[in-house]
Amino acid sequence: MKFMKYAVFFYKSVGIEPYTKVSGPKKISLWSNLLFWANVINLSVIVVGEFLHLGIALYSGKLIDAVTVLSYIGFVFVGMSKMLFIWWKKPDLSDMVQELEHIYPQTKDQEKVYRLDSYLRSCSRISITYALLYSVLIWTFNLFSTMQFLVYELWLNIRVVGLSLPYPVYFPWNWEAPWSYYLLLFCQNFAGHTSASGQISTDLLLCAVATQVTMHFDHLARVVENHRLGEDWSENSRFLAEAVRYHQRILRLMDVLNDIFGIPLLLNFMVSTFVICFVGFQMTVGVPPDIMVKLSLFLFSSLSQVYLICHYGQLIADASSGLSIAAYKQNWTDADVRYRRALVFFIARPQRTTFLKATIFMNITRASMTDLLQISYKFFALLRTMYIK
Repeated sequence: MKFMKYAVFFYKSVGIEPYTKVSGPKKISLWSNLLFWANVINLSVIVVGEFLHLGIALYSGKLIDAVTVLSYIGFVFVGMSKMLFIWWKKPDLSDMVQELEHIYPQTKDQEKVYRLDSYLRSCSRISITYALLYSVLIWTFNLFSTMQFLVYELWLNIRVVGLSLPYPVYFPWNWEAPWSYYLLLFCQNFAGHTSASGQISTDLLLCAVATQVTMHFDHLARVVENHRLGEDWSENSRFLAEAVRYHQRILRLMDVLNDIFGIPLLLNFMVSTFVICFVGFQMTVGVPPDIMVKLSLFLFSSLSQVYLICHYGQLIADASSGLSIAAYKQNWTDADVRYRRALVFFIARPQRTTFLKATIFMNITRASMTDLLQISYKFFALLRTMYIK
């Protein structure tokens, strides 16, 4: 499916086949299994090292070091949780993709009626931009210590950088030994790629599915609004029954979508609140300009991720509620009184807006972005107060 190609690319880079097609092979390849578990084990080992570093920083009273490593742990936690939930929910995701394929426009004429090209261009543009942003982010962090060594020590010769790693960790051996350092550097770069790909792939998958759900809501609204009603009750009732069945299929898709993505989205919002707070705090304690650039990219990427999710949540909410307005704009005054009575029930259902949900605790719209930033700022103010005292 054209909408899914970018998400599938990043999933395959970490060894995950997110869904199974009816015509595709049922068994996962050995290479995919090996790659997936290599990613999971390597990322888990690096996170253990970061937690050990966090414990030492807290014990030593080094608040800035603790906040720095906590922001990295939060980033890894979001990526790992999204990746594992999709791996766990593969059967449900496969069923959802099959249902999307069933109602997907099959011919060129249908694609024009659905305005497929417009939705596909929008989804592709956002997917590419978002994937590039996160790729630049992770490889800036992965290669930052190496670039410092090449620029400051070898090229400009203004200071000794020494051996350093992209992310602060603690392991109970001398990792600065040549063989250990290069192995750990590779493992951290590998772990950074895993965490970023886990987030990119799941966010792009959500983007692709949400775009298609919005497309179907909008198409149904246009069909209902533009249908010319006559006085033939049987013909009008058949049309309304078809519209109701189509609407129910879209609503069932939304139920499955919320079931698959609900918990990862809730964890994403909870952790992002603290990550934005921690990164913002680091930017206010006086850091060198090169570190400031790195932190600014981290903050912008985290905000972009939250806004992307909220944006698609808003699109779904607007498209679902717009169906009732479209139905009211029909020429129902020309229809049989029985159709008018039935239309009242059809209009009533879309007035209960369909939301993208982070479980039962949160309906996601653009207003959710404001709520998250307010909470994040409160924690930021508390952290600044603790640091000053």
